Amino acid sequence: MSDVVTNHARHVYSVIRSGTSPDSGEVADRVALSWKRCVDEYGLDPTELRKPEQVNAAELADRQALLADLLAFARPEMTSLWEQIARSGYAIVLEDGDGVVLDCCAEPGLAANSGLVPGAVWTERGQGTNALGTCLAVRKPIVIHRGEHFLTRNIRLTCSAVPIFDHHGAVIAVLDASGETQATKQHTLVLVNTAAQRIENQLFLHRFNGEFILRFHNRAELLGTLSEGAIAFSATGNVLAANRSALHQLGHASPQDVIDRDIGEVFNESVQVLVDLLTRRDLRPAPIFEARRSRRFFATIQLPAGGRPLVLPRLPARTARRAATALAAAATPLDALDTGDPVMALNIRRAKRVLDKDISVLLYGETGSGKEVFAKAMHQSGERAGKPFVALNCASIPETLIESELFGYKAGAFTGAARDGRRGKIFLANGGTLFLDEIGDMPVQLQARLLRALEEREVLPLGGEEPIKVDIRLISATHCNLTDKIATGEFRPDLYYRLQGLVFTLPPLRERGDRRELIRRILAEEAGGAPVEIDEAALDRLDHYRWPGNLRELRNLLRTVLALREGRVIGEPDLPDVVLHGTSPLLPSPALAAAPAASSDLSPLENAEREALVRELDRHHWNITNVARRLKISRNTLYRKMQRLDIRDPSKKMLH
Repeated sequence: MSDVVTNHARHVYSVIRSGTSPDSGEVADRVALSWKRCVDEYGLDPTELRKPEQVNAAELADRQALLADLLAFARPEMTSLWEQIARSGYAIVLEDGDGVVLDCCAEPGLAANSGLVPGAVWTERGQGTNALGTCLAVRKPIVIHRGEHFLTRNIRLTCSAVPIFDHHGAVIAVLDASGETQATKQHTLVLVNTAAQRIENQLFLHRFNGEFILRFHNRAELLGTLSEGAIAFSATGNVLAANRSALHQLGHASPQDVIDRDIGEVFNESVQVLVDLLTRRDLRPAPIFEARRSRRFFATIQLPAGGRPLVLPRLPARTARRAATALAAAATPLDALDTGDPVMALNIRRAKRVLDKDISVLLYGETGSGKEVFAKAMHQSGERAGKPFVALNCASIPETLIESELFGYKAGAFTGAARDGRRGKIFLANGGTLFLDEIGDMPVQLQARLLRALEEREVLPLGGEEPIKVDIRLISATHCNLTDKIATGEFRPDLYYRLQGLVFTLPPLRERGDRRELIRRILAEEAGGAPVEIDEAALDRLDHYRWPGNLRELRNLLRTVLALREGRVIGEPDLPDVVLHGTSPLLPSPALAAAPAASSDLSPLENAEREALVRELDRHHWNITNVARRLKISRNTLYRKMQRLDIRDPSKKMLH
């Protein structure tokens, strides 16, 4: 250990004497300058084995109380960050603007051995060059890797630190990930930076939740993301604060450039637009223009928590109509899916951020929960809206045909092939969106070909020799857990990681909080514009029904109710027995209808299998997806079993 100490000290003094950085680049220069400060200003010796100073418990409690709101937002982010990189042996540390550690997520051994514990003081003056202290000194994100530390006692650590600023532009805290690792990890700095930005933005919105907050970005889909700008202003229009993204987008260097100005001086004629945003909150982000350079932004308003009115002039009727038209034009087919359920609202906000980005989307959801509707809305809301939307259900096509359906084939590729060949779904989706439903049921042998097509962006038809370049946006959907299928060898992990760029889970209808609004909306759609009413008793019945078939069942049921209703207002007598009583008196028990006691064409073992399968189907109300999941088989396998054992869905039999 003495050789390590000696060599490190020699290296430090050599760099300081030469006045040059041991490596090139801004970060290395920051390290060299920090080392110089440690010697010239702080009088430190790299061979010192000093431990971090420790404030007493009372002072630590006072500091934590002073930044209680910061800690409240930081702790969930720290926990999430630690869970992401815990296997790498990192500690997640939060210190205040004076360098005192307020909180830490870490294995007890690592925290204690490194001195990364609440109350420890990690400044440059006390601990030499280190990520926490040097970040405070330079006010910028920084990585300090092992030998870049000034004190030899810290050179086993690699640390990534990011400053957190308040609305005055002062550093109020530093978020850091420190671990004993041999390699620098820039992706760790990215994760820490993202968490720090979230904390900073949440703190800003919290501290000004009693004021009006204008949230804006030059791209509407980035509203609600970490990069959105936020300006808080009073009821009289006086600007109170702006976050860092707002200053960056507007080209200002300091919060003082906008604080105490009128909001109308920041955005040209924005006062009238703001009034309309406040009085017409159902409308979408409004286009507004910056005063200095007339650049366009899209904005929304967050109202004060107390609901205080804005003291501004009323909007002239002509301007109000013009603003309303502009706002309505900003709505998208995705927006139309937002009927009040918070999970769906979050899905829609996230989907809008990636509409025109080359990011694969994977949708999870039960059968009938609206996966294809959501995929089509994404397609119609983006730049590819005028291009093809091609859907393929991987579970509904026999395994022998899915390859030709997906990739197409040349003339004469196989017996029975069309004389002129056929273009596959991937080729037909060129320029637009390919939607692969029930991707979990795709045969394993085809998954490698699909992965290659996605990676190379080209498709080779069956019997073809030259691949064809394609440009597609891929959206996949499944009702099953793909990680379970990976574990059983039914799904390729490399394809899974290629598909899951962004994952959405669509809630089943029984778990949605907007059922009543959905019922009213679908009734209006199915009525084709004709006036239709439903009384509260009938609405309550529909609202409390379990909806095993989800949105598909709801739409079909309402279509039938509209066709058979006797009065102008839909009441309980118009609803089917399956909603009123949970069963249909028109049918015998599904198990009895589908399963005679025995069949002479089947062996005793097959009859026993048939009876067991029918009971399982009946228990799950003939929901094929749920039964397949329960039996841990694919839906294709279940359908083949039903065909072999002569099992038919009794409700479908009645329809025919």
